[in-house]
Amino acid sequence: MSSRGRKSTLSQALDSLDQRPSVPKETAEPMPAPITSATSQPKTPLPPSRQGKKALTGYFDPAVLKQIKMMAAAEETTIQALMTEAMNDLFKKHGKPHIA
Repeated sequence: MSSRGRKSTLSQALDSLDQRPSVPKETAEPMPAPITSATSQPKTPLPPSRQGKKALTGYFDPAVLKQIKMMAAAEETTIQALMTEAMNDLFKKHGKPHIA
């Protein structure tokens, strides 16, 4: 310990705050993994417009988001609708069916 009364390690400092009885690491049982199921329902149900769909994200310069928001407002539509149009244009360019 230092002359100011500090604990010598973070682990020791945290142990001193822990009110539970200490258990040696060798005898401590591992915590069981949470039970999950691939078919488990999310905590809040998705709205019908999102059911059966997946999110598609990307990282862009902030100016891109600003510009697409301005376009959506000017055209009185949503960013989702503009992104759908853009995806379908990309599919068309590459000879793929319009599925967005």
